[in-house]
Amino acid sequence: MPARARIQSQRRVAPPSQDPPRHEPSRPAGLRERGAGAVTGAASLVVLMAVGSVALWIGAPLSWLWLASRLQHGPNPSFGPYLLVAFGMPTTMFIIGKGLAALDRAFADVTGYDPIEQRVPLPWLKSMRGERVSGRRRTVLDVIMIVSVTVALVVGAIWFLFFAHLSNPLP
Repeated sequence: MPARARIQSQRRVAPPSQDPPRHEPSRPAGLRERGAGAVTGAASLVVLMAVGSVALWIGAPLSWLWLASRLQHGPNPSFGPYLLVAFGMPTTMFIIGKGLAALDRAFADVTGYDPIEQRVPLPWLKSMRGERVSGRRRTVLDVIMIVSVTVALVVGAIWFLFFAHLSNPLP
Protein backbone atom coordinates (compact mmCIF):
# COMPACT_ATOMS: atom_id res chain seq x y z
CA MET A 1 0.00 0.00 0.00
CA PRO A 2 1.56 3.30 -1.00
CA ALA A 3 2.17 5.89 1.71
CA ARG A 4 -0.38 8.30 0.29
CA ALA A 5 -3.19 5.72 0.37
CA ARG A 6 -2.26 4.68 3.91
CA ILE A 7 -2.44 8.30 5.13
CA GLN A 8 -5.80 8.82 3.43
CA SER A 9 -7.21 5.66 4.97
CA GLN A 10 -6.09 6.84 8.40
CA ARG A 11 -7.78 10.20 7.87
CA ARG A 12 -11.13 8.74 6.92
CA VAL A 13 -13.96 10.57 8.55
CA ALA A 14 -16.96 8.68 9.83
CA PRO A 15 -20.20 9.32 7.96
CA PRO A 16 -22.39 12.02 9.47
CA SER A 17 -24.80 9.46 10.89
CA GLN A 18 -22.02 8.07 13.09
CA ASP A 19 -20.79 11.42 14.43
CA PRO A 20 -21.31 11.80 18.14
CA PRO A 21 -24.07 14.28 18.96
CA ARG A 22 -22.87 17.78 19.62
CA HIS A 23 -24.12 19.49 22.71
CA GLU A 24 -24.68 23.17 22.17
CA PRO A 25 -24.20 25.26 25.29
CA SER A 26 -27.50 26.21 26.79
CA ARG A 27 -28.28 29.86 26.33
CA PRO A 28 -30.77 31.75 28.43
CA ALA A 29 -34.05 32.59 26.78
CA GLY A 30 -33.87 35.81 24.78
CA LEU A 31 -36.00 38.85 25.34
CA ARG A 32 -38.63 37.76 22.80
CA GLU A 33 -39.03 34.38 24.45
CA ARG A 34 -39.48 35.98 27.87
CA GLY A 35 -42.61 37.89 26.88
CA ALA A 36 -44.00 41.40 26.83
CA GLY A 37 -43.38 41.95 30.54
CA ALA A 38 -39.67 41.45 30.00
CA VAL A 39 -39.65 43.93 27.11
CA THR A 40 -41.44 46.52 29.25
CA GLY A 41 -39.11 45.84 32.17
CA ALA A 42 -36.03 46.12 29.97
CA ALA A 43 -37.24 49.36 28.41
CA SER A 44 -37.99 50.86 31.83
CA LEU A 45 -34.53 49.85 33.07
CA VAL A 46 -32.92 51.53 30.05
CA VAL A 47 -34.93 54.70 30.76
CA LEU A 48 -33.89 54.59 34.42
CA MET A 49 -30.25 54.19 33.39
CA ALA A 50 -30.56 57.18 31.05
CA VAL A 51 -32.12 59.29 33.81
CA GLY A 52 -29.44 58.09 36.23
CA SER A 53 -26.65 59.05 33.84
CA VAL A 54 -28.14 62.54 33.50
CA ALA A 55 -28.33 62.74 37.28
CA LEU A 56 -24.72 61.60 37.48
CA TRP A 57 -23.32 64.17 35.05
CA ILE A 58 -25.69 67.10 35.58
CA GLY A 59 -27.94 66.62 38.61
CA ALA A 60 -25.32 65.82 41.25
CA PRO A 61 -22.82 68.56 40.35
CA LEU A 62 -25.45 71.26 39.92
CA SER A 63 -27.27 70.35 43.13
CA TRP A 64 -24.05 70.46 45.18
CA LEU A 65 -23.03 73.77 43.61
CA TRP A 66 -26.49 75.19 44.28
CA LEU A 67 -26.35 74.03 47.92
CA ALA A 68 -22.89 75.53 48.38
CA SER A 69 -24.04 78.82 46.87
CA ARG A 70 -26.93 78.94 49.36
CA LEU A 71 -24.56 78.34 52.27
CA GLN A 72 -22.20 81.11 51.19
CA HIS A 73 -23.07 84.51 52.69
CA GLY A 74 -21.50 87.70 51.47
CA PRO A 75 -18.89 88.40 48.83
CA ASN A 76 -15.95 86.86 50.74
CA PRO A 77 -15.79 83.09 50.18
CA SER A 78 -15.40 80.74 53.11
CA PHE A 79 -13.80 77.30 53.05
CA GLY A 80 -16.87 75.34 54.28
CA PRO A 81 -18.90 75.32 51.04
CA TYR A 82 -15.81 74.37 49.05
CA LEU A 83 -15.23 71.38 51.34
CA LEU A 84 -18.88 70.43 51.10
CA VAL A 85 -18.71 70.37 47.30
CA ALA A 86 -15.31 68.64 47.26
CA PHE A 87 -16.56 65.72 49.36
CA GLY A 88 -20.28 65.70 48.62
CA MET A 89 -20.13 65.70 44.84
CA PRO A 90 -17.80 62.67 44.39
CA THR A 91 -19.66 60.75 47.10
CA THR A 92 -23.00 61.38 45.41
CA MET A 93 -21.57 60.46 42.02
CA PHE A 94 -20.15 57.23 43.47
CA ILE A 95 -23.54 56.30 44.93
CA ILE A 96 -25.32 57.06 41.65
CA GLY A 97 -22.69 55.00 39.80
CA LYS A 98 -23.31 52.03 42.09
CA GLY A 99 -27.04 52.40 41.45
CA LEU A 100 -26.44 52.45 37.70
CA ALA A 101 -24.34 49.29 37.96
CA ALA A 102 -27.19 47.60 39.87
CA LEU A 103 -29.64 48.67 37.14
CA ASP A 104 -27.29 47.23 34.52
CA ARG A 105 -27.17 43.91 36.36
CA ALA A 106 -30.98 43.93 36.62
CA PHE A 107 -31.17 44.59 32.86
CA ALA A 108 -28.91 41.59 32.25
CA ASP A 109 -31.15 39.43 34.46
CA VAL A 110 -34.35 40.58 32.73
CA THR A 111 -33.07 40.22 29.17
CA GLY A 112 -30.74 37.27 29.61
CA TYR A 113 -27.93 39.33 28.11
CA ASP A 114 -24.57 38.01 29.20
CA PRO A 115 -21.75 40.40 28.30
CA ILE A 116 -19.22 37.62 28.92
CA GLU A 117 -20.56 35.66 25.93
CA GLN A 118 -20.62 38.61 23.56
CA ARG A 119 -17.15 40.09 23.37
CA VAL A 120 -16.95 43.44 21.59
CA PRO A 121 -13.57 45.16 21.38
CA LEU A 122 -13.88 48.74 22.55
CA PRO A 123 -11.82 51.07 20.37
CA TRP A 124 -10.12 52.96 23.21
CA LEU A 125 -9.00 49.74 24.88
CA LYS A 126 -7.38 48.23 21.79
CA SER A 127 -3.68 48.39 21.16
CA MET A 128 -2.70 50.58 18.26
CA ARG A 129 -0.87 47.59 16.78
CA GLY A 130 -3.77 45.23 17.44
CA GLU A 131 -1.69 42.84 19.54
CA ARG A 132 -4.14 42.10 22.30
CA VAL A 133 -7.85 41.52 22.52
CA SER A 134 -9.67 43.56 25.11
CA GLY A 135 -11.19 41.64 27.98
CA ARG A 136 -13.84 44.32 28.54
CA ARG A 137 -17.37 43.58 27.41
CA ARG A 138 -19.83 46.23 26.26
CA THR A 139 -23.05 46.53 28.21
CA VAL A 140 -26.12 48.70 27.83
CA LEU A 141 -24.81 50.93 30.60
CA ASP A 142 -21.58 51.50 28.64
CA VAL A 143 -23.53 52.69 25.63
CA ILE A 144 -25.81 54.92 27.73
CA MET A 145 -22.85 56.49 29.53
CA ILE A 146 -20.96 57.12 26.28
CA VAL A 147 -24.00 58.75 24.72
CA SER A 148 -24.77 60.85 27.81
CA VAL A 149 -21.19 62.13 28.11
CA THR A 150 -21.09 62.95 24.40
CA VAL A 151 -24.41 64.81 24.60
CA ALA A 152 -23.26 66.66 27.74
CA LEU A 153 -20.04 67.76 26.03
CA VAL A 154 -21.84 68.92 22.90
CA VAL A 155 -24.52 70.80 24.85
CA GLY A 156 -21.86 72.36 27.10
CA ALA A 157 -19.83 73.47 24.11
CA ILE A 158 -22.90 74.96 22.40
CA TRP A 159 -23.85 76.80 25.58
CA PHE A 160 -20.31 78.09 26.08
CA LEU A 161 -19.86 79.21 22.49
CA PHE A 162 -23.27 80.75 21.85
CA PHE A 163 -25.12 81.50 25.10
CA ALA A 164 -22.63 82.03 27.93
CA HIS A 165 -21.89 85.62 26.99
CA LEU A 166 -25.60 86.48 27.09
CA SER A 167 -25.94 85.69 30.78
CA ASN A 168 -22.60 87.21 31.82
CA PRO A 169 -21.86 90.32 29.71
CA LEU A 170 -18.33 91.64 29.72
CA PRO A 171 -17.84 95.16 31.15
